[in-house]
Amino acid sequence: MNGQKLIPELDVADLGASLRFYVGVIGCTLRYERPEERFAFIDLEGAQLMLQEAAGPGRRFRTAPLEHPYGRGVNFQIEVADVTPLYERVRAGGFQIVIPFEERWYREGDTELGNRQFVVADPDGYLLRFFTDLGQRPLRS
Repeated sequence: MNGQKLIPELDVADLGASLRFYVGVIGCTLRYERPEERFAFIDLEGAQLMLQEAAGPGRRFRTAPLEHPYGRGVNFQIEVADVTPLYERVRAGGFQIVIPFEERWYREGDTELGNRQFVVADPDGYLLRFFTDLGQRPLRS
């Protein structure tokens, strides 16, 4: 798993539908899978996720029953080299755009860090904020 210190594992309702979204639309690479466990490990430019079908066999870690949309309150920020074609593929696929394409600057001390970004909900309601880094600039008043 190449030394990543944090790799989220997401329960999904239908692994096939999730793989069609993540691999087919988003452009993730399927690194490996365990079909007998309804599990897949995916990667997008170094951002990695594990997906497992919620009703599948094997171990499942839960503290409460799953209710759609899954992942309420979490938003995964994922940096990509060029967010524009990804946004167009997501729109063309008819997926739920939560925050449309925007340029956004975030304060960090006396500078601002820029993102070109959008937020989409995956088939299970997990929020994914894809962005391309715009660099930094002095803080504006």
